[in-house]
Amino acid sequence: MSDTLTLNVSKTTSMTPITEKIGYGFGDMASSMFWKVFSYYLPFFYSNIFGLSLVDAGVLLLVTRLWDAVSDPFMGIIADRTKTRWGKYRPFLLWFAAPFSICGILLFTTPDWNYAAKLVWAYVTYILMMTVYTGINVPYGAMLGVMTDNTKEKTVFSSFRMFFAYGGSFIALFLWQPMCDWFQHSLGYTEATSWQFAMIVLASCCFILFILCFLLTREHLHTVSTASIGNDLGSLVKNKPWWLMIGAALCSNLFNTARGATVAYFFANVIGGETTLSFGSLGSFIFYAGLFLGIGEVANMVGVALCVPIAAKLGKKTTFIFVNICLIGLSILFFFMPLTAAGFWCMLILQIVISTFTGIMSPLIWSMYADVSDYAELEYKTASTGLIFSSASMSQKFGGAIGGAAVMWLLSACGYNEAPGAVQPQSAITCLWWLLSWIPAIVAAVAVLVVTFYPLTTKRMTEIVDALKDQREPLAKAPEQDFADQD
Repeated sequence: MSDTLTLNVSKTTSMTPITEKIGYGFGDMASSMFWKVFSYYLPFFYSNIFGLSLVDAGVLLLVTRLWDAVSDPFMGIIADRTKTRWGKYRPFLLWFAAPFSICGILLFTTPDWNYAAKLVWAYVTYILMMTVYTGINVPYGAMLGVMTDNTKEKTVFSSFRMFFAYGGSFIALFLWQPMCDWFQHSLGYTEATSWQFAMIVLASCCFILFILCFLLTREHLHTVSTASIGNDLGSLVKNKPWWLMIGAALCSNLFNTARGATVAYFFANVIGGETTLSFGSLGSFIFYAGLFLGIGEVANMVGVALCVPIAAKLGKKTTFIFVNICLIGLSILFFFMPLTAAGFWCMLILQIVISTFTGIMSPLIWSMYADVSDYAELEYKTASTGLIFSSASMSQKFGGAIGGAAVMWLLSACGYNEAPGAVQPQSAITCLWWLLSWIPAIVAAVAVLVVTFYPLTTKRMTEIVDALKDQREPLAKAPEQDFADQD
């Protein structure tokens, strides 16, 4: 089978309506509400509520990622070869919205079984959740490659995506603990049932957001690859920018997850549950994990808004390196914060600044993946957008798994006691401090090293886009039906 590519441009994609950008943002708003709860609270849920040991929970988070190594690329291949009247990536939003929500509820369900049976339940529900997450998020991410052919517009779409994603994360993280407490203390449910009911609330919101994303978006570029699956995979293996983006995205997700998964443990065992912050005339507020994480999500949104102008000024590669160098210094600084009122305020300020920088990086990564897709189209004549973006989902989940598992294993190795109300040894307390400071700093340093070799600079991408316009122009005149008008 020949390695050929056909493409139809339905209309000028540089003038994409604002409603489509908002609609596209709704998709990751839904995903992120789940993902942040999984990343930041699921390790704590498994060890302190569900009843798994730290070692077993860590193995669970990591081993299930072996399935992701197969399911993510497989989903990308399926999506690349899907053809419906709605396009090839967009319909998965409709098909998987309900399964996504249902699996999330099952994941936070604690059956009244013996330990072995509960461990099996945890494996089954977690693998099922991640499979459905792949089924909706790989096509969703790949949509960026077919909604516009303008590289700057891709960054705008990515910024809308991440702005809404962090908005969803803020809602989920800020309200998660109050919702659980309300179901438990006001309505009288058990702690495990309260967590399940809180997830039911989030799952319902996610279902609505995915449906809105489907209704408001369109695929404006129709790409069809007639290359074999083997050739698609072969070109991917030879794609140097793709390999570098895998490493960069893995480091980014590892940085965020290692910090985020540590926060619940850090506040429970270092900060304490009765610590307050004074906000002047507004009064005093409890300094709890949800506040710390929620304010971080707001700062992420600020960073997303800054991404487009900064990347336009510095270029994507330079921006990525600059952001990670700042994250190295800020993370190390966190280690030296004292456990005083002033120290708590400094911790919150550092969380805001660090989260602003990670907010800049998030849309940057997705936009760089879209550039890698354009590079592959020009270099290898293959429309493997879904396959390329599947690696983004895979690196996100591997980063989350490694980060979550590392937190649990390191705490276990340092003598952390997961019994309710247990007094932790100094070794465990020191480990918690390192997980919020030196370890993320090392990960950010690795990210800088990786992206130093990334070849798709602003100048190179301008050349690629110009070459693709010449390649696509005659194909745009082909008498194919416009997908955007088929709804």
